[in-house]
Amino acid sequence: MSFSLLPERKFRSVVDITPEVLRDLGVELLILDVDNTIAPYKTLTLEEPVTAWARGMKAAGIGLFIVSNNKGQRPEVFAKLLDVPYIKRAGKPSPRGVREALARTGTPPERAALAGDQIYTDTVAANLAGVRMLLVEPIKFTNIFLAVRYFFELPFRREKPQKRSASI
Repeated sequence: MSFSLLPERKFRSVVDITPEVLRDLGVELLILDVDNTIAPYKTLTLEEPVTAWARGMKAAGIGLFIVSNNKGQRPEVFAKLLDVPYIKRAGKPSPRGVREALARTGTPPERAALAGDQIYTDTVAANLAGVRMLLVEPIKFTNIFLAVRYFFELPFRREKPQKRSASI
């Protein structure tokens, strides 16, 4: 797999990623970032649409697994709320945490995707681990530094061009 800073697909929110989209991509495990992907920074609660979405994913047979760089209690709190496994201090953009999630679930990389909001951590980690990257818009800018970082990601916040099959 070639390396790219571009995500495979873009979504407004994690709840816009449906089981049908994942099935079409051949994905059976969705790895989730925490901060600004499933919850805004600093909160310890999840909005009802996110918990309902997670229940729907699991009911459709899609596995969920949290992989977060967060060092605090948030990954564990959200993992308990969603009843999913988690890894914190993942060290993204290193693919280590993503690869550990794949190993713990026995999922091959081509059957997994990572949903996250950042190019320089989430997209790089996904691409280095060989999983699909599904970029979501950040939930909320909480400070100027986040806004600046996202500004520098703008050139990469578009989908990879899809391969076209040759027509006869």
